[in-house]
Amino acid sequence: MSQYKIITDSGCDLPKEMIRELGIVHTPLYVRFRGEEMEDAVDDSIRTLYAGLRAGENATTSAANPEQWKKVIAPVLEEGLDALVLTFSSGLSTTSQCAFIAAEELQGQFPQRRIRVVDTLSASLGQGLLVWYACQKQQEGMELDDLAHWVEENRFHLCHWFTVDDLMYLKRGGRIGAATAVMGTMLNIKPVLHMDDAGHLINVSKARGRKASIDALAAKAGQLGLPGKNETMFICHGDCIEDAEYLAAQVKEKLGVKNVFIGYTGAVIGSHSGPGTLALFFMGEHR
Repeated sequence: MSQYKIITDSGCDLPKEMIRELGIVHTPLYVRFRGEEMEDAVDDSIRTLYAGLRAGENATTSAANPEQWKKVIAPVLEEGLDALVLTFSSGLSTTSQCAFIAAEELQGQFPQRRIRVVDTLSASLGQGLLVWYACQKQQEGMELDDLAHWVEENRFHLCHWFTVDDLMYLKRGGRIGAATAVMGTMLNIKPVLHMDDAGHLINVSKARGRKASIDALAAKAGQLGLPGKNETMFICHGDCIEDAEYLAAQVKEKLGVKNVFIGYTGAVIGSHSGPGTLALFFMGEHR
């Protein structure tokens, strides 16, 4: 059986403790905030970022470049291990493209090693959940090429459904127009969005009020979730833990979900989606 490491990037929003427990390697994306560049990480600094965003401050983000990828992939190859690299969605970032470039360059230096790069077409804890599943499959003994194929197939079943509390962040990101954002804010309209098969964020429907939008996420899991495949779901939040806990209670009570992991939306994604973002990730018939 081949020995290999699973490598990902901080777009997965997995906390450091879980990254250590899973035994994976990851490279950070970066956020520029208050004049300083910091690594994208789900740690105590995230609350400071969200406080700044609520106060009207701005943050800019940058992808992981080929050199950064090589710094985390090369040591794995030098250990005599192969590498499975699972990247942030190419529909949202150039991070994935940079991983492919890095892998091609490293393959020439390490011709005896195998490097497989898979664009997860996922983001935040959707990417994190896919990485988590991949780690379970690796522990069960799945070979590198088989696992790469499994991820390529199942990424289209990894459902991302989310809502935001402040439409102005979607306006700044070009997701909705200014008039829609202003009118929606006045009428307390909350969008319900998902990530499509190309890894893009798509506005699907609207709900009147925050609670209705959260209930809509749980309803989508009930409609799309694969029976028997969702003992574990992931939820991420943009500094709104009470809403995340309410959503977790809903899916446990109504859908019988046994395990719900709740984590922060990381700095890179949170800079674009804003405070109050809430997302639910699960395996479905389709996205």
